[in-house]
Amino acid sequence: MKRSVWIGWDPRERAAYGVALSSLQRHLTEFIPVHALAMADLIKRGLYTRPTENRDGLMWDVISDAPMSTEHACGRFLTPHLAKEGWALFMDGDVLVRDDLSKLFDALDPKHAVYCVKHDYEPSEVRKMDNQVQQAYARKNWSSVMAFNVSHPANNELTIDLINTIPGRDLHRFCWLEDKEIGSLHPRWNHLVGVSPETDDVAVAHFTLGLPDMPGWADQSFADEWRAEHQLVRAA
Repeated sequence: MKRSVWIGWDPRERAAYGVALSSLQRHLTEFIPVHALAMADLIKRGLYTRPTENRDGLMWDVISDAPMSTEHACGRFLTPHLAKEGWALFMDGDVLVRDDLSKLFDALDPKHAVYCVKHDYEPSEVRKMDNQVQQAYARKNWSSVMAFNVSHPANNELTIDLINTIPGRDLHRFCWLEDKEIGSLHPRWNHLVGVSPETDDVAVAHFTLGLPDMPGWADQSFADEWRAEHQLVRAA
């Protein structure tokens, strides 16, 4: 099956996207096309029509009546419509890839509609990242790294209209799928830095609480690796 990767793009996190892309491509052992998933592009294509406002300096999703920590908070679910076929992997932009993503794709079974790491995470903090509101919702962070089986019949329910008309929290809990249609990725493919149990077996380090270049997050696990990758990007 065809393979593709889509990384969430937010103009406020340009450095993060550069690190995610660079670290991903450095570890690949086969050619897999990698694309940016950006709200401006989705709007231009007519795929993203969710009303968004600025409230007290925060991006606000009107349908959800809740803040958006990134521009791709809901746009990520358009990944199958962008990829059109095969396996399409979405990743948040605040990640550091430390292993070959070909291994992730090799382990996928087409019987499942979506694969993700099934985190059991209830945030205790009120704020995260650059002072963004920390939202609590069912299956939090499951959708931060997810592989779509684009041709799976169950994903036919994930229509453009659905994506643009229901609360984001319902999308993030995979409301269009039955539990049996959601496959499990090994936790190493979406390690939540500062949240997941400490381990050296981390293929994707996800800086969900805050990036290493943000105030207060410079000394977390994998921060030195992130900065080293950032230097490679700047020197390229």
